[in-house]
Amino acid sequence: MIITKTPFRISFVGGGSDLEAFYAQHTGAVLSTSINKYMYISSHKFFDKTKIRTKYSQTETVDTVEQLKHPILRTVLNHFDIKGGIEVSSIADVPSGTGMGSSSSFTVGVLHNLSAAVNQYYSKDQLASQACKVEIDILKEPIGKQDQYAAAFGGLNTIEFLSNGHTRVTPIQMDPMAYSQLQENLLMFYVGNQRKASDILAEQKKNTSQQDKFDSLKKMVGLVYDLKDSFENSRIDDMGAILHENWLLKQALASGITNSTISEIYKTGLAHGATGGKLLGAGGGGFMLFYCPKEKQNQLKNALSHLQHFEFSFEQDGSKLIYYGDE
Repeated sequence: MIITKTPFRISFVGGGSDLEAFYAQHTGAVLSTSINKYMYISSHKFFDKTKIRTKYSQTETVDTVEQLKHPILRTVLNHFDIKGGIEVSSIADVPSGTGMGSSSSFTVGVLHNLSAAVNQYYSKDQLASQACKVEIDILKEPIGKQDQYAAAFGGLNTIEFLSNGHTRVTPIQMDPMAYSQLQENLLMFYVGNQRKASDILAEQKKNTSQQDKFDSLKKMVGLVYDLKDSFENSRIDDMGAILHENWLLKQALASGITNSTISEIYKTGLAHGATGGKLLGAGGGGFMLFYCPKEKQNQLKNALSHLQHFEFSFEQDGSKLIYYGDE
C-alpha cells in the first residue's frame, strides 16, 4: 500500500492573477499558505488484476481506464499507463467546493501516489507543473495555477506566474514570533454553500479582457508584494487592511463572487473586531477568513456564533509520501 498526504491551502491576496488570460500579459502573483488539513490518497493492488477500482465520493469498478467517470483519476492513470489490478481511494479533511483548492490537492496527491507506484520520482515542481497540465491543458478546466503549486510545495510563499509560462515559488522569511502571532490572529468560519469554482472562474477569465478588470488584478498583484514586505518586517497588523482592499477589488472581477449573505457576514466581522478578511477560493461560498487581533476574537466569535468556527494552523511540508509498505 502507498499513502500520500497533500495539504489544502489558504490564498491571502492576488487570486485570479494565476489565470493565463492575465499572466500572459502581466506577471501574476499570489501570497498563500498551506494548512494542516489534507487530502489522503491510498493505492494498493486490487485482487482482480483485470480491473480498476476507485473510491472517492463514489465507487467505480471498471475494466479499462477509459471507463472511469472521474476525469482526474482517468487522466492520471492513463499518464502512468496503469491498465488494471489497482485500487485508488481518497479521504479529505475538508469537503470539495469550499475554497481551499481541494481539486488540485487531489490531483497533486494522485500524481504523487501513482508516481511512487510505478517507481518514478517527481520533484515538487514536477508534481505542480504536471497537475497544471492535467487540470488546465488536458481537462480544460478554466482555473489558475496557484493551487497546484501551493499543494505540492507547502509553506507560506509568494507564487509568481510569468508570461513565459514558468512559475516561481519563493518562501516568505518571517521572524518566528511574528509567524506565530500571524496564525493566532486569523479566524475562519464556514459559511456553507459548496460550489463549483470553475463556473465563476470561467466568467472571470472572460472578463480579464476588460480594462477595468485587468487593472483591478494588477492592483491585487501589487498587494501581494505589500503583504510580503509587511510579513518580512513583522508588521503583521498591516494584513487586515491589505485583505480588505483585496476583497473589495476581487468582488469586481465577476458576478457570483459574493452575495447578500456573504456581504452581511463580512460586515458583521468588521463591526466586531476584524480589520479585514476575504472569502476563500473563487467565491460564492465556502470559508470566510478574518484578520482579528486576539483580544477581540471572542467578540467576533460571539457575533458569528451561528457559523462553524474552523480551527487550523500553517504547515510547511507540502505533498508527502507517508507510507510505502506491504500490499
